[in-house]
Amino acid sequence: MKTQPLRTTVLAMVALAAAMLAPTARAAIGCTLSNPARDLKTLYPDMTSYREDVREMPRLPNGRELYAKLQQRVGSDLDPVYEAFDTPYTLYSVFRGEERIGYVHGVNVPGRGGVIQVFVALDPETAGISRMFFQRLESPGGRALRAREAREQFAGLTLADFYRHDYFSVASPGHAADRVGQLRPPAGLPEAAQPDWEATLRGLRKNLILLDMFIFDQRHEPFFERAREALDNLNK
Repeated sequence: MKTQPLRTTVLAMVALAAAMLAPTARAAIGCTLSNPARDLKTLYPDMTSYREDVREMPRLPNGRELYAKLQQRVGSDLDPVYEAFDTPYTLYSVFRGEERIGYVHGVNVPGRGGVIQVFVALDPETAGISRMFFQRLESPGGRALRAREAREQFAGLTLADFYRHDYFSVASPGHAADRVGQLRPPAGLPEAAQPDWEATLRGLRKNLILLDMFIFDQRHEPFFERAREALDNLNK
C-alpha cells in the first residue's frame, strides 16, 4: 500500500483543525472584568460582596424584540462578533452588607486600533453613570482618553441625556440642556484618534441601553419616544 506523504498529511490535519475552530472564532464575544474582586473594590472601597450575572438575548422571553430595539437605539449597525444576538453580557451587582450600592457593566465596541472595552459604574437609584473606565483601549489617543478629566465628563449622565441629544443635535445644536452635546474630546487628542472618541460615546450609550433593558425595566423609553416624535414633527 502506498504511504501518503508526510507533508500532505500535516496539511490535511491543519485544515481539519482550522475547520473545527472556525465556528468558535466567529462566536459572539462578551466583555468581562479581568479581575472582578480587585476592580470592583477599587470602584467601591466599602464593598463587602458582589454578584455576577450573565444576560443573553436568546434567553430572554422577548430577546428578539430587545435586540431589534438595541440596534435602533444605538443608531448604527451592530458588529457581528462583538454585538451579535447571542453575545453574553456580564452584569456585576455590588453590595455593602445587604444594600446594593452599584452596578458595573462593560461592552465591546469597534475602535480604530481594535476592540475597545468600555465599562460603566452605575448608581442603582438614578441609573446615572458614577464612573467610566476603559479595560482595553488601543488608540493613538489612549493617554488622553484615559485621563481623569476626560472620563469625569460622563459622571451623572443617564440614558435620557443621550435620547435628548438625538433631538437637540438636529433641532437646537449647542442647547444648554443638551448634556451629551456639551461633551468635548480631551485636550491633545490626535486627529487619528477621533474615531475612538466617537466609539467611546457609542459604548457609553450602548451600555446604558442594555442596562435599561436588563435592570430598569426600560424606564427611559418615554425619552426615546418623545425625541423620535419631536424629530418626526420637525421634519414635517
